[in-house]
Order: sequence, then C-alpha cells, then structure tokens
Amino acid sequence: MDANGFAELHRHGCFLLPNAWDAGSARMLVAAGFPAIATTSAGVAFSLGLPDHGYGGRVERDPMLQRVKEIVDAAAVPVSADLEDGYGESPEAVAETITMTIAVGAAGGGIEDFTGDSSQPLYQRELAIDRIRAAREAVDRSPKTFVLVGRTDGLLVGAPLDECIDRANAYLEAGADCAFVPGAADPDTISRLVAELNGPLNVVMGLSGNRLTLKELADLGVRRVTVGGSIVRALYEHLRRAARELHDQGTFTYADQQIPQSELNAIFSSR
Repeated sequence: MDANGFAELHRHGCFLLPNAWDAGSARMLVAAGFPAIATTSAGVAFSLGLPDHGYGGRVERDPMLQRVKEIVDAAAVPVSADLEDGYGESPEAVAETITMTIAVGAAGGGIEDFTGDSSQPLYQRELAIDRIRAAREAVDRSPKTFVLVGRTDGLLVGAPLDECIDRANAYLEAGADCAFVPGAADPDTISRLVAELNGPLNVVMGLSGNRLTLKELADLGVRRVTVGGSIVRALYEHLRRAARELHDQGTFTYADQQIPQSELNAIFSSR
C-alpha cells in the first residue's frame, strides 16, 4: 500500500492502525500483516527513558522525527506520525513540523490541542484552529499525499463532550482529514461523535481497558482505530515482572514466554 491507498482507507469502512515506537516494533507489526501503522510519542519517550509530554518532560522535535524516519524506513508501509502539539505554539511552528514530517517519509500525522500545561491544558480555540489550518497549508504545498489528523484532548482534561465536538468539527473545517478524540471509549459517546462530526473519526483503544471489538467499533461508524502507547505499556509490564522475579526470587520463569531467537531473526531479516 502507498500513501494514496492509506488516504483511501479513511474514506470508507473501518481499519486498525497499531502504534510502533521503534524500528523493531514497526517490523513486528508489519510482520503481523498490518498494511499501515502509526507511531506513539509516549512509546518513543519511554524507549528513551523519558516521560510522555505533559508529565515533566518530552522528546524534542528533532529526535522524535529521527525516530519517525527510522520507523518509516524499517516498516516500508505507510506510517502516520504522532506529532503531539506540533512542537511549538505558533501556527508557523506547526507548519514547519508538518513539512519536516513529510520530508522524512510519513504518510500522515496528527496535531493535538493539548499544551502540556496543567494551568491551561488546551490551546485556545481560535489558536488551535489556526494551527490546524497552517498544517493543512503545509500539506497542500507538498506534492505528496499526507493524511492530517486533528486531535482534541478535551475529554482527557475534563472538557464536556459538546466542546470536543465543536473543536473536532472546527479542525475538520480547517483542513484536517480525520478527527481524533481520545477518551471516547463507550458506545454512547462514540455514537454521538460519529453522528455529529463532519468527517471520519479515529478512536484509541487501550487507554481504559475498554472491551469493544474492532467489529463493534465499525458497527458504531468509527473509521480508524489506534492503540496509542498500550502495546509498549504492556511490554513494560512484562519487563517489570521479569525484573522483580529476577531481583526478588532469583528465578527465570519469565523466560517461558518469549519469541525464539530464530523467529525474531527471520522477522527482522525479511522485507
């Protein structure tokens, strides 16, 4: 699948876009059969020993885009990049980030309105819209196909659903190809978003342990499903259990659940 095929996925049906954080995880997801993947900024941060954006630190733009490039090169399938808030408050900074993201080969990317500042967790509405508009203009200046996602973190910071719908629709009107409202995980909320948004909806599973299936999400009208940092968090839980077993018990049963070296070598040597 190329970038045009990736864009086409957003126009009908429902598809799952799992999130990688490095070249190895990207190769594993592609080996499982996914024709396109996304990145997770939280997963990239954790892999570098840093907290996620808004928790006392963040990965800066250059190392994040370097990791995106590594994932793009390793995956050889379309990749949508988690670009947090665009690495700058101004619309100009966001536009520059989009241009740089296209240059490293990504087929899409998302800009969120989360500031990382607990005293004002969301960018002011008009500024947030201008930031998406600037991102759209940057996309339109490129000859390459790029799916722009407008994300509002309103539900995650306690904003009412009405505000999230208003923001998401404003981002779609400003040029986003897809809206993303993390925190929407129950059927009633998702159904209302699908009904009231003027464009395709991305939801994220794995934040709340929700048990909705991909089929159920498709039946609700969701167009795209991501999993954020949930895969890497699950792997870190296995790492923590292994470390505790080694330190506290001196036993090695954690190794009963591992992929054989030969299988990993085969996955990482194939294209």
